Amino acid sequence: MGFKHRSCDSKTSVLSAVPRCFLETGINAQHSDPEQRPLKGELQHDPEKCVINQPESGKVLLLSFFREASTKRIPPSFMEGSLPPVSFLHPKPDVAAGPALRRCRYQSGARAVSPAPLCAPLAALQSALLLPVSSVGVFQDISPAVNLHYELEVGTDMDTLGARSSISWEVQRFNGWYNNLAEHRWGSKGSRLRRLVPATYADGVFQPLDEPHLPNPRNLSNAAMRGPAGQPSFRNRTVLGVFFGYHVLSEVVSVERTGCPTEFLNIRIPAGDPVFDPGYKGDVVLPFQRSQWDPDTGQSPSNPRDQTNEVTGWLDGSAIYGSSHSWSDALRSFSGGELASGPDPAFPRDTQGTFLMWTAPDPSTGQRGPRGLYAFGAERGNQNPFLQALGLLWFRYHNLWAQRLAQEHPTWGDEELFQHARKRVIATYQNIVLYEWLPSFLLKKTPEYKGYRSCLDPSISPEFLAASKQLFSTMVPPGVYMRNSSCHFQEVTSGESGAFPALRVCNSYWNRENPNLRSIRGVDALLLGMASQIAEREDHVIVEDLRDFWPGPLKFSRTDYSASWLQRGRDLGLPSYNQARVAMGLTPVTRWEDINPDLSQRNGTVLEAIASMYHHDLSRLEMLPGGLLESRGDPGPLFTAIILDQFTRLRDGDRYWFENTWNGLFSKEEVAKIRNTYFRDVLADVTSVGLGALQPQVFIWKEGDPCPQPRQITTEGLPSCVPLVVLDYFKGSGFGFGITIGALCCFPLVSLLSAWIVARLRRRNFKRLQAQERHSIMSEKFVEGVEAIEWQGRKEPCRPVLLNLQPGCLQVLDGRLSLLRVIQFRDSQKMTLIQSNNRGRRALLLKIPKEYDLLLLFNLEEDRQTFVHSLQEVLKSSGLTFQEWELREQEMMRTTVTRKRRRHILETFFRHLFSQVLDIDQADAGSLPLDSSQKVREALACELSRAEFAESLGLKPQAMFVESMFSLADKDGNGYLSFREFLDILVVFMKGSPEEKSRLMFRMYDFDGNGLISKEEFIRMLRSFIEISNNCLSKAQLAEVVESMFRESGFQDKEELTWEDFHFMLRDHDSELRFTQLCIKGVEVPEVIKQLCRRVSFISQDKICDLADETTMQKFKCPASIDPPQEVRKRFGKKLTSYQPRPFTEARREKLQRSRWHQTVQQFKRFIENYRRHIACAAVFYFIAGGLFLERAYFYAFAAHHMSITDTTRVGIILSRGTAASISFMFSYILLTMCRNLITFLRETFLNRYVPFDAAVDFHRVIAATAIVLTVLHSMGHVVNVYLFSISPLSVLSCLFPGFFQDDGSELPQKFYWWFFQTVPGLTGVVLLMVLSIMYVFASHYFRRRSFRSFWLTHHLYILLYILLIIHGSFALIQLPRFHIFFLVPALIYGGDKLVSLSRKKVEISVVKAELLPSGVTYLRFQRPQGFEYKSGQWVRIACLALGTTEYHPFTLTSAPHEDTLSLHIRAVGPWTTRLREIYSPPPGASSIKYPKLYLDGPFGEGHQEWHKFEVSVLVGGGIGVTPFASILKDLVFKSSVSCQLLCKKIYFIWVTRTQKQFEWLADIIREVEENDRQDLVSVHIYITQLAEKFDLRTTMLYICERHFQKVLNRSLFTGLRSITHFGRPPFGPFFSSLQEVHPHVRKIGVFSCGPPGMTKNVEKACQLINRQDQTHFSHHYENF
Repeated sequence: MGFKHRSCDSKTSVLSAVPRCFLETGINAQHSDPEQRPLKGELQHDPEKCVINQPESGKVLLLSFFREASTKRIPPSFMEGSLPPVSFLHPKPDVAAGPALRRCRYQSGARAVSPAPLCAPLAALQSALLLPVSSVGVFQDISPAVNLHYELEVGTDMDTLGARSSISWEVQRFNGWYNNLAEHRWGSKGSRLRRLVPATYADGVFQPLDEPHLPNPRNLSNAAMRGPAGQPSFRNRTVLGVFFGYHVLSEVVSVERTGCPTEFLNIRIPAGDPVFDPGYKGDVVLPFQRSQWDPDTGQSPSNPRDQTNEVTGWLDGSAIYGSSHSWSDALRSFSGGELASGPDPAFPRDTQGTFLMWTAPDPSTGQRGPRGLYAFGAERGNQNPFLQALGLLWFRYHNLWAQRLAQEHPTWGDEELFQHARKRVIATYQNIVLYEWLPSFLLKKTPEYKGYRSCLDPSISPEFLAASKQLFSTMVPPGVYMRNSSCHFQEVTSGESGAFPALRVCNSYWNRENPNLRSIRGVDALLLGMASQIAEREDHVIVEDLRDFWPGPLKFSRTDYSASWLQRGRDLGLPSYNQARVAMGLTPVTRWEDINPDLSQRNGTVLEAIASMYHHDLSRLEMLPGGLLESRGDPGPLFTAIILDQFTRLRDGDRYWFENTWNGLFSKEEVAKIRNTYFRDVLADVTSVGLGALQPQVFIWKEGDPCPQPRQITTEGLPSCVPLVVLDYFKGSGFGFGITIGALCCFPLVSLLSAWIVARLRRRNFKRLQAQERHSIMSEKFVEGVEAIEWQGRKEPCRPVLLNLQPGCLQVLDGRLSLLRVIQFRDSQKMTLIQSNNRGRRALLLKIPKEYDLLLLFNLEEDRQTFVHSLQEVLKSSGLTFQEWELREQEMMRTTVTRKRRRHILETFFRHLFSQVLDIDQADAGSLPLDSSQKVREALACELSRAEFAESLGLKPQAMFVESMFSLADKDGNGYLSFREFLDILVVFMKGSPEEKSRLMFRMYDFDGNGLISKEEFIRMLRSFIEISNNCLSKAQLAEVVESMFRESGFQDKEELTWEDFHFMLRDHDSELRFTQLCIKGVEVPEVIKQLCRRVSFISQDKICDLADETTMQKFKCPASIDPPQEVRKRFGKKLTSYQPRPFTEARREKLQRSRWHQTVQQFKRFIENYRRHIACAAVFYFIAGGLFLERAYFYAFAAHHMSITDTTRVGIILSRGTAASISFMFSYILLTMCRNLITFLRETFLNRYVPFDAAVDFHRVIAATAIVLTVLHSMGHVVNVYLFSISPLSVLSCLFPGFFQDDGSELPQKFYWWFFQTVPGLTGVVLLMVLSIMYVFASHYFRRRSFRSFWLTHHLYILLYILLIIHGSFALIQLPRFHIFFLVPALIYGGDKLVSLSRKKVEISVVKAELLPSGVTYLRFQRPQGFEYKSGQWVRIACLALGTTEYHPFTLTSAPHEDTLSLHIRAVGPWTTRLREIYSPPPGASSIKYPKLYLDGPFGEGHQEWHKFEVSVLVGGGIGVTPFASILKDLVFKSSVSCQLLCKKIYFIWVTRTQKQFEWLADIIREVEENDRQDLVSVHIYITQLAEKFDLRTTMLYICERHFQKVLNRSLFTGLRSITHFGRPPFGPFFSSLQEVHPHVRKIGVFSCGPPGMTKNVEKACQLINRQDQTHFSHHYENF
């Protein structure tokens, strides 16, 4: 027995007399005895063979394979766990014996491992020995220090071992590996093609030559290969020989599979081409994809591209058994050694399931799918019925031999029968190809076989492939006969076209279930017909069935076969014609006529046309057209030399060639039998035809042979070829695609609608909750009346009203019984009642003099009549006269003076009123319509009712101020104010002197008209002023104010005041009275008045400035010591003559005049300085996000050509992958902005100087907004991708997505809905869009304010969001998953932060005290958890399970850190807080109350806790936003009382409130601060915003009273505090400017605001404006939840 190796290298040394093999690949083989003794046995060495004869019986042969530390590459097969094949030679060739595998041992270096964990290549060894192996592993890698040892113990009884298996030879691999033991890859599947001539590429590397250097392939095809059909072969070669040649080509070579990335070399079709462009479009191109290549090639001119062979390059039956072990297993039945058959034993199984058969569509019928196609070893074995018949022939021949062997050797198993039958079929195939078919084709015999030549490379050359394909194509006829064994040529059916003499070739490509071939009899008839039919002539002409109607690629059902192979030659880099001749030892051609002298004489136009296409440059002539033109009855010398060389190398370089007696396959007798087997014998064995029905040489028909053909086939009498069809992959998908995109775009709209519905429901429930008490009160009222509908105008909605008739008036109420209007019935008033006389007679119009009309629509005429009757009785009882008439309803509506029309009249009234008072030009009074004169007369003639007068002042009609003012102005006492009456009163207020204004007020409140004002009347006057602030003072307070004012003026002994006394009391407030006006609602006071009337009293009580702003005077270029500006004097008359300004606290530093550019630069520098932390963090974040985007974009735009994705969808893939990288980063690190515990901790570290932790929530919103924009772009990119993928052929998709698509030739891509809804990334992407739409819509400011619970619930979808993101990004359609790279660290940090919060949330906290305060504020005091440490200004989140929800809401702590308990002040502004207030409302009469418990999460840090880090801090609280400052103020007082060292030296607290009664609890805290503030640390300023502007009469009087009260009692009239009370909204800009002067040495002032968004925005704006100056910097911090 022996172990055979091969060595071709003369330098190979011998170790222990054994050649060292595999030296070239770095694998060494040694043999030795396990006991380190030399092996006993004869060792032979042969230059051509390496044989180790059998050692003594019972000894162990140790084969050691290890990798040397070298740079040489290990074969991939070895890395995958395979061994080189082993041949064992036996002492007696006729004795079949094999070694027994006893044990396996693995050793790593010098360290032995037992038991053996890894004996990888045993699987391959088992396949070679065909013996069972008990321990087989998978080998993954071999390091340089790893040795693998296999011990093969030779059996003692060779006969016994031989009885185990009849396979005594080395079984040939299906994939062609290790045929050559030195060059393992030679001839293997996937190996490179071997060039006979160096590659010819345009760039020398891989770019093919093309137009204009070479002619257009279609033009070349039309010129060189067009011609008539029906010219018989000169040598009478049969059609069977032609298609057998195609079968042989499918056996040894295949380059049709496209390469990845997909490269196109499309064929441009000339305009007007009769087949492909009959419409002269000029834009038709036939798609052509380049072949697959070895990725290790095509990198430089010294390493040009080499294509790969997708089948084995041996005559090893791969077209029968497949080119891989798995393919062969799929074809086998594993029973009796046969190939698997279908329902009919004569046919193989259909290619259903996992068979990778080519399933191209039928170009004639459009049929697709695997049904009707058989499972062969050749991938394209079903291309036409002629190849299919040959595949069926060999299928049947194998099964025939398996059956014969089973009969001869009944003890053999399936494997033995299969391998013996396979061996015999392959040998027969080799014999027929080399010794029967090839001589008949070339008319030359191959050289005599002299044995196996191990150094000969048998690899297929691209020149052979192209030459064979082109040569065979010239011999294909347009049709193929069918006959039976009795020489009857039968007609064939062709669909609905009827019967024809032959099968039309062009309509037979990829034909499924051909009716003529449904039975094996039909297949036999086709084989017999091909054996009798003469092929087309061996020349340059190709029939139209191939040239114009070859199965087309991609969307084209047809293409040009010859043009395609011309283009394939350029793709393969074939040489020129003369280069190929020289390489094959032929002399180069120098003249065009010498290519084919016979053709030049018979048809010289062909050569002339081709020469002109190549510009008469013979060096440009390509090999394919040149070699084809040589053919004249036989293949030309070039093609003959190429083909003969290839088959000779295939034979001599094949170690498994059937004539090689050294391989142990066959004995000499068996070889002789095989040599005497011809294809005729195979046909006779398989079919039921006798030898007499076939000629001796079936590849050539000679005279006298049986069954001659009826005639040479032409296109006449055959069915026409089905013309070209261009498919539209997107056909029928446009509407659905649009609907899908529309549906995706509707996600935000649906979310908006859902959010709107939820907000409406929540708002309705909240209103219902708020209105319960009011409804109970209203339900007690009972108002009788008549229901009707008020018509308010053509474009105004109608509203239901309730009409309640009372003596002297008509009340109009709405559905809630709220009073809308009162119509007074006065004496001498004449009303008009107009009733409609059409449309059901249900309309009634009431025309009220000097007021707008009332048009009512009743349900029924009877209802109208009842109301009219009642109204008439009331009017008669009131003594009023009225008129009645009827009009059409349309006329009534046209003549009605609606409320809107009345409003327009009043606007004109007030414009002209002020234009006369202030001497304003007519143009300044407002634009008037064309009929202005009539409208002005109408407006000036109108009179104001009391209600309209009150509305113009912004007050209620029953207000005391309205009553006093209206009574004074209504001189005629008719209950209305005329234009003149209003003008007289307004002139006094706008132009009058302080004396005139005080006299007017004196007359207003001299109710008894005796010329004196009593104390009671004085109190009533103050009460009329205080009414506008919701009666914020009690009667006792008013009495105290009056007494103090009387006492201060020296009138404590008087009970009544004269006008002189009254004016003397106001002596210190002439300036206020000077600018006092009567503010009319809707009429804007000139800005100059506002500027002059602004007061500044910010800093302290002794710095009150009551006069005009000095800067305003400077604005009008008016010095302080001279008269006011002309503009002011013009509007206020001559009485306003001089100013006496006091120093204003604004800094008076000299300002340099700078250019606008310099100011802009300075402002920009200040902006950068103020927000440098924000800018730096945002810049870093967006730099990373942008870098990730650009990296992916660059990769897919320029560096991903190997993936071919950018050739399919450049913009879409760049957009989608770039945004995906940025989104992955943003959605991951956005979690850090919600790590509240971490932020609270980090803000106390040095990082707070570099990172603006206070802006975490804002940054969260910014990131989210950016992420959603990128998500939209990402989705748009994928929409583009899906569309392009939906129109991309399967060959392209299989390159892009090899894990999802296999190119089987069908070319039909998946529809768009597959990408959207049937892939994991697509489906998760759609769900992600839905989730994001819901989260973003409900998180918007509008919906978050209206339904916090919905925001709370929907934002918890973030868990689902991240799960979907992980799934979406982990499926790796295009690239490896990357999301986890960004997500892991932030997720761990966020998870830890949440665990900290969850540990706190589990603790229940008892509420110690609950108190309901005014303005809907609930005060809660609860236990302080153990270890709960916080700072003033921090906030917590609380939950109350008693409310039936687990949602947490944020509130600022109002307790100080030194207190033992925690406290919150919660205002009821929503459903949750309202219900919280309810459950903490003490029940009536309850003595002991058990309050519901709370759950606490926090504390969390905010910017307010840094108030102590500034030397000067400004605290601005608005509404309930004062809560953090309550904690800060109490903390400040405590620290100052214990003499704690504080950096903060001064605090200004600005309390902005609508009325001080809203938050009286804060007044108690401020009072406590004032009492304990010994060092004057806190300055409090209270702004009451409910009052009108300061220059209004009412506010002026309150201002006078407040200043008087402050002066006398040192406390505020309204709050009772020493703090200064202001009216109106705080002017933050001037206030901050004044601080710069008071604290000139402070470089940075902290501003902390909390309140309504509008207020915080105003504070922020003021800080930004003042920070533009190069002075004190104001650092603004505001609170967000």
